[in-house]
Amino acid sequence: MLRVRGRSIAWVPPLLLLVAIAVTDSNTSGEFRIISWIVLVPGIAAAVCGVKATAALAVLALVTYIEVDTAWPHQDQTGLPDFILVAVGGALATAACAVRVREERRMLHMRDVADTTRRTVLRPLPTPWGGLEHAAVYLAADSEARVGGDFYDIQPGPHGTRVLLGDVQGKGLPAVDAAAALLGAFREAAYHEASLAVVAERLEVRMGRHRRYVRDLGGAPERGVERFATAVLVAFPPPGAPAGHIEVVNFGHEPSLVAGPSGVRPLPPGDGLPLGLAALTGPEAALPPVRRVPFGPDETLLLVTDGVTEARDADGTFFPLYARVALAVSTDPGAARPRALVELVRDGTLRHSAGRLGDDTTVFAVRQVRT
Repeated sequence: MLRVRGRSIAWVPPLLLLVAIAVTDSNTSGEFRIISWIVLVPGIAAAVCGVKATAALAVLALVTYIEVDTAWPHQDQTGLPDFILVAVGGALATAACAVRVREERRMLHMRDVADTTRRTVLRPLPTPWGGLEHAAVYLAADSEARVGGDFYDIQPGPHGTRVLLGDVQGKGLPAVDAAAALLGAFREAAYHEASLAVVAERLEVRMGRHRRYVRDLGGAPERGVERFATAVLVAFPPPGAPAGHIEVVNFGHEPSLVAGPSGVRPLPPGDGLPLGLAALTGPEAALPPVRRVPFGPDETLLLVTDGVTEARDADGTFFPLYARVALAVSTDPGAARPRALVELVRDGTLRHSAGRLGDDTTVFAVRQVRT
């Protein structure tokens, strides 16, 4: 609102105020002097202008004060005290503006760093990619945050296209660090390994290595020693292979949904332990099984984190994901497209919770590209 054709006009409001004060003072009686109010001009400039503009307006306010005040008879002058007030006020306003500008630049730099981190963890995905049409949305529970412990990715390779979505326990940079470690392992293993079970094993090993690293680094439990992650790992067959199915490994995550013209159905529940906890099953560290699930070419796989399923309304009722998706698809089969499905769940979650998200929220939908 303070720019015209790319140029700043932030100096206009304080300048108009300066003119208004000077004109008003010049047209009032000697018993009613408001020229000292001109100290407000650099104060307002400090909030909206740069340092140079604020300093210039402070000097202009001081000069205007002198000119207007000396234009009156001697007995009507406000005198030295108000002159000092205007001079000191201008100097303080310029100093405050310098602090404000410095903090704004620091904040913008931090936001750029956070955005870079987010693009590293949640990298942009070509559309379509690996034979999959996809759509995703990530909503941070903290409005000031740019990235959290939710993660997702698609990795095509010679053995088919693999999809991963997960949620690291906890928040903050330790959760981001764990998510980045898992995504790095997924991108390599999903490309090179023919077996989805081996990819799942690599993810479990990577989570264990990350926990040991944090422990050896001297991290306390709250900083990540006992951190784990729920996740869903999905494999789509490579071109030329028998179609009509997908393979799924669920590490204790929310059950995914499959939506299509025939309706909506949930995938098998996550009966396995989250990543990082397999050692609790014994020396063999049993992993969740690889399940083969029917999947049609016109169906969409919907993956969400618990920010969706645990979203509550004012009465404490959880968001009815399955019912909302089933109703939308039965009313309009086109709602099963990835983009439409993601928007439906995103908008429904925000409305249900009145915008008060209790956890980071990710909605990810994929569908095979029709040939």
